[in-house]
Amino acid sequence: MKTLPRILIVEDESSIAELIAVNLRHNGFQPIWAIDSETAQRELDDVLPDVILLDWMLPGESGLTLARRWRSAARTKAVPILMLTARGDEADRVAGLDAGADDYIVKPFSPRELLARIRAVLRRRVPESVVGVVKMGELQLDAETHRVSFAGKPIKVGPTEFKLLHHLMHHPERVHSRGALLDKVWGDHVYIEERTVDVHIKRLREALGEAADMIETVRGAGYRMTKQVNV
Repeated sequence: MKTLPRILIVEDESSIAELIAVNLRHNGFQPIWAIDSETAQRELDDVLPDVILLDWMLPGESGLTLARRWRSAARTKAVPILMLTARGDEADRVAGLDAGADDYIVKPFSPRELLARIRAVLRRRVPESVVGVVKMGELQLDAETHRVSFAGKPIKVGPTEFKLLHHLMHHPERVHSRGALLDKVWGDHVYIEERTVDVHIKRLREALGEAADMIETVRGAGYRMTKQVNV
C-alpha cells in the first residue's frame, strides 16, 4: 500500500489549518495539524513529515525561530519548510528564506497555489541528475554519500545548496542566469522567485569558506563556477 506524503501544518488559526487540511486530503496528502511550537516538536519527534507548512506568527516561539532550529538539527535539516505568512515585504521574504525556509507563500493564498508549491518542494528533494563524484581543483562533491570537501576538509551544506553546487560544478565556467538555475536546480514550477537563488548562493558561499570565491557573481547575468580561488 502506498504511503501518502505527510504534511505537518504548524498554524494556530484553526479555520486556516482546516481549509489547508481538507485540500491536502482531497489531493492525496496526509495532513497533520500542530497548533503551536510544542505540539509541532512532538509531531516531529514522533514521525518526520515530508513537508512542513510553518506559520510565521505563532503563540510562543515564532515560525522563524522554529525554522532555524529545525534547519540546524541533523534529524530535521533536510525536511522542506514552506513558510506561511501575511508579511509580504521583500525584507520579510528574505528573512524567511535566511531562516531556512525552502519557499515562502503570502496569505491569503489559493489552495491551488499552495498545492503547486508543496509538489515543487517535494520534487526537489531527490534530484534525478545528482549522481557520481565531481571535482574542481581541491573542491570535491560526492553525490552518492552526499559529501562535499575542500582540500580534504569536509564541508557541510544543506540539501538545496548541495543541488546548486552539484549543478554549478557540472557546468564550470558557464554563466547561469537566476531563471536558468531555478529551472535546472529547483525544477519545473512557476512560483519560486528569482531572489531565492541569491539567498541560497549566499548560504553556499558561507558554507564553502575558503572556496567561496569559486562562485563568481556576473553582474547583470547571474553566477559562474570557476576553478580559480582568489587569495
